[in-house]
This record gives sequence, structure tokens and C-alpha cells, in this order.
Amino acid sequence: MAPLPRALCSGRNAGRFLPEGDTIWRTAAALRRRIAGKVVRDARPQSIARLKGRQVNAVDPNGKHLVIAFDGGIALHSHMGMTGSWHTYRPGEPWRQPAWRATVVLTFDDVVAVCFAAPVMELVRDARRPVAHLGPDILADTFDLEEVLRRARLSEAATLGELLLEQRVCAGIGNIYKCEALWQLRLDPWAVPASLDDETMRRLYNTAREMMRRNLTTPISRQRHAVHGHGRRPCPRCGSPIRIEAQGALARLTYYCERCQGSHLSRARTARQLLH
Repeated sequence: MAPLPRALCSGRNAGRFLPEGDTIWRTAAALRRRIAGKVVRDARPQSIARLKGRQVNAVDPNGKHLVIAFDGGIALHSHMGMTGSWHTYRPGEPWRQPAWRATVVLTFDDVVAVCFAAPVMELVRDARRPVAHLGPDILADTFDLEEVLRRARLSEAATLGELLLEQRVCAGIGNIYKCEALWQLRLDPWAVPASLDDETMRRLYNTAREMMRRNLTTPISRQRHAVHGHGRRPCPRCGSPIRIEAQGALARLTYYCERCQGSHLSRARTARQLLH
């Protein structure tokens, strides 16, 4: 039997970035291959002991959330935050992290699924409840772009960069694809969302979607980004140094090219024009 993938949600995201929708999608796909249809032989901690004896019916990603559904109408909802990761091991195989970091341990006949250091892990009666507040999933086969546009126009996000991270508008986009999509379309991360017409807004979300879906089949080690993580390096398009600035209330780092995407002066001018 081929070795099991040990860290299903880690690498570039573990401890450094919030996992984005494509990372959670790959995590769910890997877990699904290993545990779907199997019966839980043991479940720890005690708070999830009722999963013992239940069969895994589905493993579904939704934005940055992952929901494992079991028979009997119960589900295990997890959100990785900046620290969480799912691992799989053979029974008796040493774990790559200490046991005290395990949030959940699900034991099956031939595999042990362990989630380490997840800030959100809960049993729910309705698998839809934890994700009911989310906007359309950016990676879903059927993507409701018009609903995303409707929610974007209702959002109170002050800038485009903050809007793209608003999971209630569109679920799954994180800081990497926020930066990459804005750079690709030469859009100022600090522009006021109301300054974009509907067609440009549609192109923005579709660009993020295309990038993320393309990377579903590209190994993380082979993925390349134009601006994210390349602060002070030359812009691939014009050669200007890539800038880094904290943005929004959460101070998420935004990587952008000032020459390609606009300057502080253009941001201030746009804001004044909208106010007057």
C-alpha cells in the first residue's frame, strides 16, 4: 500500500497564512480518499465520542471551512485558522506533532486522521449551519457570480482588498489570491469598491476563481505568484519594486505594484471624487 500523505493542510499555510479555499479543497479531497465510507472505531476527545461507530458519509470543503458528515445526521465542522492541519497515519505510526496538540483524533481500521491545533472544531446537527453565512464558494463547480456581485454591492468593505477577503460575499479567497487577482487586472487594492463597474467586478472574481481552480491540480511546490511573498522584488510586468502594506482592521499584508496598480495619491483622489 502506498504511503499516506501525512500533512494534508500545511506547507505554505501552516503557521504562516490562513489557508485559502484551494488548500482546504485539497485537504478535503485527500481526507475523502482515505476515510469516506469508513466506520469510526474510536473518536477523541470525549466531546466527540458519539462519532464512534458512525460511518463517514461525506467530506466537503466550503470556502475555508471543512465539514465531515456522518450517518445519523451529525457532522464535524473545522476551520484551520493559521495553525491547524489535518494529518493521516497508519495505526501505530509515529505522529509528526506531539499528541497534546491534537484537537481531534478519528481512528479507523486502517488509518488514523488527526487534526492538530485547529482553533474551531465542533460537532453540529446540521452540516449546513456552520457555512450558512458564507457567500458562494469560489471553487464550486456551479458558481453564482451574480449573487457574489449582489453581496459585494451590499458590503461595507472600505477597499477592494478588504472586499475580496469578505467571506460573506464570496467564500474561499484569501490573501494570496486577493493580491494576485488585483495585480493581474491592474486594480488598486485601496480603491473604493463602488468605483468599479459591475463588469470589472465580475472580471475580478472570475480571475480569482480561475487562478484558484488552476492551482487545484498544481502541486504547491510548483505554484508561482507574481507579487504575493515578493516584497521589494521587481514586478514581473514593469520591474518596479513590489510594495507591502498592512490593510484593513486585521492588518493583512497586501503585496502590490504601485506603478501598475496605482499610488496613494490616486487612492486619495478617487475617495475625494466619490465624496463630493
